[in-house]
Amino acid sequence: MHAVAFFAPNIIMKVIIVLSALLVLSSAETYNSENDDLDIEKLVSDPASLGAFLDCFNDKGACDELSGDFKKDLREAVEQACEKCTAAQKHIFKRFLEVIKVQKADDYKIFQQKYDPENKYLPALEAAIAKY
Repeated sequence: MHAVAFFAPNIIMKVIIVLSALLVLSSAETYNSENDDLDIEKLVSDPASLGAFLDCFNDKGACDELSGDFKKDLREAVEQACEKCTAAQKHIFKRFLEVIKVQKADDYKIFQQKYDPENKYLPALEAAIAKY
């Protein structure tokens, strides 16, 4: 009986440590950084490229490999305030949103309706990426 009582706290402690480690690992997950080197300034300064990205995101045009890669995580990134975004992705997202609001206001409204029709996610997203 004493042996069981001695081992039970050790087992419980090990389980707690393992679960804590798994929680830390899952919270540290980020999106694939493969496209973190995107030259966002070049993209936003080229109306055709910017429009193509936005058309992809808004389901108004075909996605190429690059825009499609960003689009696959876009809804989750908006809804979770870019929680899994790398610093580079936060910067890319910030510049993209800043520019489309001004240069592509009508398409921005479509983007907003598609990804945040109740306007409950974009304000938190913009706050989360503001310093990037």
